Amino acid sequence: MSRILARYACAVALAVPVLSAQAEIVIGVDVSTTGPAAAIGIQTNNAIRLWPNTLGGEPARYVVLDDGTDVSRAVKNMRKLTSEDKVDAIVGPNTTAAALAGLDVLAETKTPMIALAASSVIVEPLSDPKRAWAFKMPQNDSLMATVLVEDMKKKGLKNVAFIGFADSYGDSWWKEFSAAAGSDLKIVAQERFQRTDASVVGQVLKVIAAKPDAVLVAGAGTPSALPQKTLLERGYTGAIYQTHGIGTLEFLQVGGKDVEGTLFPTGPGVVARELPDSNPVKKVAVEFADKYERQYGPNTLTQFAGDAYGAWMLLDSAVARALKTGAKPGTPEFRLALRDALESTRDLVVPNGVLNITKDNHQGFDERARVMGIVKNGRFSYAE
Repeated sequence: MSRILARYACAVALAVPVLSAQAEIVIGVDVSTTGPAAAIGIQTNNAIRLWPNTLGGEPARYVVLDDGTDVSRAVKNMRKLTSEDKVDAIVGPNTTAAALAGLDVLAETKTPMIALAASSVIVEPLSDPKRAWAFKMPQNDSLMATVLVEDMKKKGLKNVAFIGFADSYGDSWWKEFSAAAGSDLKIVAQERFQRTDASVVGQVLKVIAAKPDAVLVAGAGTPSALPQKTLLERGYTGAIYQTHGIGTLEFLQVGGKDVEGTLFPTGPGVVARELPDSNPVKKVAVEFADKYERQYGPNTLTQFAGDAYGAWMLLDSAVARALKTGAKPGTPEFRLALRDALESTRDLVVPNGVLNITKDNHQGFDERARVMGIVKNGRFSYAE
């Protein structure tokens, strides 16, 4: 009898880890903590370190990989996460090019992705079967472009020049900004530059020669400081706008006094404490700002950190609903249930807006996800 009991006890002991493993949610993360987009990726990674160790009330494990801001490495990471780590979902990448390159992996493995890159082409058109598995946290460029145009019109600006990245980020911004400008603003010059360029003097001289009232720099992270610094060095005195992609502390450090007064659209989380009390996102945004800055210090919160924490909140909500279907984590059935749950997210308040995701909209933010910001006294502030 004692032998039978001993065998039974041993079987129970062996069964516990197996059952536990079946309940564990595994999330793969691909971020750019090195390379040209490191300023974005580091902020993302900081927020990921604050993620609770549960999703939907179940234990969660996060496998975080650095892609070095290299598209091929990002795809390699995504293949590893899906084939070796058997993840239930992927968060990231940080760059549009990497997210687009990873769409094939999503379609092949039927794995949902919550991208942390901004361009709407990651999730549009949804008629493309690959994009059925793609979601993203940052606001669509179209949403941010319209608030920029509204601000320019309010200030009475007429002629605007554009200088943007020579990649998918710049392409998306050119498309959305030129469409939003319509007949209200005349775009008098369009120039491009590489993220790794050491000089943009040629492009800036052409921009200045067009005599614009304002210049929009469509870049992200520290590389976007270069055109602005060059514009000032060459004597430009008009207004300078940037996109929400500048929201890194490194941009402020590299830009220094040259980026004071920069106007830019931003998620409300970046300027949480300065928002009016009537703002529907303020409570959640301030709670995250307090959490983040307790760990990393005052005035360290960025758009990218808010997006990364919002991704956990979105997954937490979706996982809880996916589990109710009875599908088990680690299976194709669960990944499909999780994809469907992400697509049925309603009125979820995250640090940078309110999410209502549908089969026709895999981003889900509306006007509550944007405000105008300004660089003031070396920090990102609310532009009232």
